[in-house]
Amino acid sequence: MATEELAGIELGELPLKERPKVPRQPMPEQDPKERSHNFKEVPNGYTPALAVKEAQRCLQCKKPTCMNGCPVEVDIPAFLKLITEGEFSRAARKIKETNSLPAVCGRVCPQEEQCEVVCVLHKKYKPVAIGNLERFVADWEREHDEMQVPELAPSTGKKVAVVGSGPAGLTVAGDLVKMGHGVTVFEALHKEGGVLVYGIPEFRLPKVIVKSEVDFLEKMGVEFKTSYVIGKIRGIDELFEDGYSAVFIGTGAGLPNFMGIPGENLNGIYSANEYLTRSNLMRAFAFDDAKGTPIMAGKTVVVLGGGNTAMDSVRTGLRLGAERAIIMYRRSRQEMPARDAEIHHAEEEGIEFHFLTTPIKFMGDDNGWVRQMECLKMELGEPDASGRRRPVPIEGSNFTLDVNTVIVAIGNSSNPLIPRTTSGLDTNKWGNIIADAETGQTSRKGVFAGGDIVTGGATVILAAGAGKKAARAIDEYLKTV
Repeated sequence: MATEELAGIELGELPLKERPKVPRQPMPEQDPKERSHNFKEVPNGYTPALAVKEAQRCLQCKKPTCMNGCPVEVDIPAFLKLITEGEFSRAARKIKETNSLPAVCGRVCPQEEQCEVVCVLHKKYKPVAIGNLERFVADWEREHDEMQVPELAPSTGKKVAVVGSGPAGLTVAGDLVKMGHGVTVFEALHKEGGVLVYGIPEFRLPKVIVKSEVDFLEKMGVEFKTSYVIGKIRGIDELFEDGYSAVFIGTGAGLPNFMGIPGENLNGIYSANEYLTRSNLMRAFAFDDAKGTPIMAGKTVVVLGGGNTAMDSVRTGLRLGAERAIIMYRRSRQEMPARDAEIHHAEEEGIEFHFLTTPIKFMGDDNGWVRQMECLKMELGEPDASGRRRPVPIEGSNFTLDVNTVIVAIGNSSNPLIPRTTSGLDTNKWGNIIADAETGQTSRKGVFAGGDIVTGGATVILAAGAGKKAARAIDEYLKTV
């Protein structure tokens, strides 16, 4: 690709012995003092020069272990090699052979726990920044208007209904349409993307990125129907009556969990689902947008939990004007399930962390607004079923904390609507749909499921991986009907 943007960049692979000597290239980011007051994306992305230099670190292993860590089976060495040749758009298309959402996955997937952790370089050096490079080529392809619809298989005449447009549903839709099947995605909300648009803040995953991925699927032939609640407007059985030969359920884990402690129903106490949906999907983040939904900012915002959703919530609270933004977590930092990068960014932005602490009661004013919370200090005991050390209350350690806004981010349960309205669809004791781990097949013939509705709250890439497996199984099933 001969463009002025590649001028002066030394393309091509480095000699094998030189590659480990090249340090991992950090991604430029907004200054913490600036970004803590805006919703612009935190990392600025690689330049072409940085991308080529980072891709040149790849050893091009004959047996690439990095691919074993990728739930959507991306040919990682192949797309990295294309980057070293300056073929950025071809690299993006190589990823899209197996991953319909590269711009999303490059931003929000925990590569440090998947493809990068098994990179051969990681044994002695830092692994290749696979996620950063995936993001770079996906952005390059989009920004240079070089997105190309892949060749699709001839039409099979079969139609598949996909319920939910989160990462599992979008992956199923993208894979099935390539196989020649007709695909309709039904989304309950007014925007496509599921958790990608309502759950992940603009500063971590801009809405234009998700829209671009959805638009590309539409160009491939996927049909989207928004504000369409399956289980209310139409049921699963009725979808078969409408001519769909198979149904995939990817409705996610959208039912928020609460702690069940006194005062939890006071005004100013939100589930993370509501708080993030108001900000992300209903545009509370757009300060100059009169159409944005109102949301309480609060001088002191406390978020309960230690996962990525908690990080998203507390950093959102800070950007909406909180003077103090606090994470309260009942274990220590070592047990936090949030990505290290998100914790690091939060620390840089001035987020306070109150570890080994849990609330036991909320107190409000005469108008029913939360004003204080009574807390208890904890210590770590023996490991529990999760493998993490169990938090044990310290008797007599009670204290109170003044607060204006509390956000409960302690996990979600699976959306119960479809299981409740679909006869013969088996669920487990947590309300998750029971589905085969390799195929997504449920107890109902022709009905498949994947993502958080099956596993409970997990990651974007694991949901996408489940969607990929289900798409293959649905394709095989459609050959029999």
